[in-house]
Amino acid sequence: MTDLTTRNGRPVSRLTFGTMQFGGTADKAESKAMYDVAMDAGINHFDTAVGYTDGASETLLGQFIKAERTDIYLATKVGYAGGASRKNITKHFDTCRRQLNEDAVDLLYMHRFDPDTDLEETFSTLAELQSTGAIRHIGVSNYAAWQVMKAQAVAHALGTKIDVIQPMYNLVKRQAEVELIPMAQDQNIAIMPYSPLGGGLLTGKYTQGGTGRLTDDDRYQARYGQQWMHQTATDLSTLAANIGVAPATLAVRWVLTHPARLSPIISARSVAQLQPSVAAQNFEMTTDLYDQITALSMAPAPATDRLEET
Repeated sequence: MTDLTTRNGRPVSRLTFGTMQFGGTADKAESKAMYDVAMDAGINHFDTAVGYTDGASETLLGQFIKAERTDIYLATKVGYAGGASRKNITKHFDTCRRQLNEDAVDLLYMHRFDPDTDLEETFSTLAELQSTGAIRHIGVSNYAAWQVMKAQAVAHALGTKIDVIQPMYNLVKRQAEVELIPMAQDQNIAIMPYSPLGGGLLTGKYTQGGTGRLTDDDRYQARYGQQWMHQTATDLSTLAANIGVAPATLAVRWVLTHPARLSPIISARSVAQLQPSVAAQNFEMTTDLYDQITALSMAPAPATDRLEET
C-alpha cells in the first residue's frame, strides 16, 4: 500500500478522524474536545470536505490544526456537487483553502465519480495541483473498481497515480470485498473506508430505541433498512456484552483487522460517543473472534459465477 506520512515524516495513524460533525451536531467546544482526544490517542489523520456543515467543518479543523500542522495529515474532498470539471475542482479547492486557512493539503479526493466529465480533464487538474505542491496525494471516494482503474490509467499517462480510495465498508456493507479491496491491493492503493459503524447501526443504540441518522435521515434509512442488517447489529451487541466491550469497539476493530490493512474513518458527535471507536486501536482481536464477527453478516457474492474455478 502507498506509505503515507505527515509533513514531518511521521507515519499516518491507522485510524482517521472524520470531521463531518464539526460545526453541525458538534459545536466548536465539543469539536475541539474530540480533536484533542484523537490527537492524544495518536490519531494524526483528519478527513473533511468542502461542503461538510456548510464549510464549518473545514473552518474549525483549520483552526485546530494550525499550531501543529506539520504533525497532521490533512485530507479533504471536492466535487460532490457540480461535477469533476477543471472549473469546479478549482472553485471547490480554492474554497477549501480559504476555509481551512491553508495553502496546501496532504490528500485531495474526488468525492464521487462524474460520468459527464472526461477523466483526463479531472486528473490533469489534480496532477497540476500536485505538481505545484498544493496537494501531495490524490484520492477518490465512492468510485466503483472499474471507475478507479479507468482513472488510474489516465493518471499514469499524466505521470501520477491514485494513492488512496475511500469506499463505504462495515460489517453490514461489505461490497468492497468483492473488487475494490483486491484492486487496491494490486494497485498499491491505500484504503480509508468510511462508516465503520454503519451510520450508528453497529453501536447497538437502535436496538435500544435510540435515535439518530437511521431514524431521522431517509438516505440512511434506505441504506441500512434491511432486517438482516438490524439482526447483525443485535447479534454484535450480544457478543460485545458477553465479552465486556462496546459494540462500536468491535465494529471498528473488525475493519482494522482486515488483512488489507484498512484504515477506517471514525467520527462522532461527542467525546463520549467517540471513545469506544478510539478504543479499537488497543483492543486485541483474535482470529477466532474476527471470524465469529464476520459470520454475523451476509458476505457479498463473488465477482464471478464460475465458482468451480475460484
